[in-house]
Amino acid sequence: MMPPTMLGLLLDGEAQVRDDLPEPVREAGEALVRVRVAGVCDTDLQLAKGYMGFRGVPGHEMVGEVLACDDARWLGKRVVADINAGCGTCEDCTQRDGHHCANRTVLGILGRTGAFAERTAIPERCLVEVPDSLDDERAVFAEPLAAALHVLDELPGPARGARALVLGDGKLGLLIALALASNGVETTLVGHHAEKLALANGKGVRTVLEAELAGARREADLVVEATGSERGFARALELVRPRGTVVLKTTVASKLEIDLAPVVIDEIKVVGSRCGDLGRAVRALAAGEVNPSPMIVARYPLAKADEALTHAGRRGTLKVLVET
Repeated sequence: MMPPTMLGLLLDGEAQVRDDLPEPVREAGEALVRVRVAGVCDTDLQLAKGYMGFRGVPGHEMVGEVLACDDARWLGKRVVADINAGCGTCEDCTQRDGHHCANRTVLGILGRTGAFAERTAIPERCLVEVPDSLDDERAVFAEPLAAALHVLDELPGPARGARALVLGDGKLGLLIALALASNGVETTLVGHHAEKLALANGKGVRTVLEAELAGARREADLVVEATGSERGFARALELVRPRGTVVLKTTVASKLEIDLAPVVIDEIKVVGSRCGDLGRAVRALAAGEVNPSPMIVARYPLAKADEALTHAGRRGTLKVLVET
């Protein structure tokens, strides 16, 4: 008997949709999840360019339905998932969140079939249930919103009253600005596109075009670099106040060359920031604290996931979804 196969998007030198991809094998403690909808992330675009030497099915922003599991309580549940599948036994997994487990796999990024497929396998401990009040369209933003909310964990003091600049009016930059503002941070979003900045207007976020920042005073306690460009880190160092904090969110396939002298001279704290708490993100979405739906610009069926990736790669594009 031939092993079961499924439809999905394969990155292998190029992006191609195939109907003969192997069905993920569910290990003990894992759930087999039918993917309902997945979002295209900038990391997916970098993987397509060769980032991390990736080969396989990408996709890590998803909402799915549990088809099979060991713990019957998950069966039939609608879920999102922490993308980091740690070993479950090391110190990082048992004492912290497992996001830096040395033996982790990462959904659609490292050693684990991703969400641009009909089905994927995810450890049950990574699952977070989606409440009935939260539709797929908003729930699919749980993973990137968790990453956005994680910036709050890097504030040097109380959130309320802190001054933050978010560089980049793309998908993640918008989410970060909305997340910070919803938690009382005095937030300014900087970008190049008035129409995208407008999505944050009226949400407690001040917006400004990059061109209007010439000669800006270095007053920000926190600068979040989410430009998606090689230039972003240097620009963040130009804008953060002495003894302030720069949070880096951008991952790019190319190598960076940067003068780090300002970090020493101005005693700037530089923090890498990746994934966050999925439960916190789901609660924020369900409570209406952040509504990311206006960021959706296109939806593609899984059979056209390669076209979705191409669309998402167009300059200035916000969120593209792949639906199964």
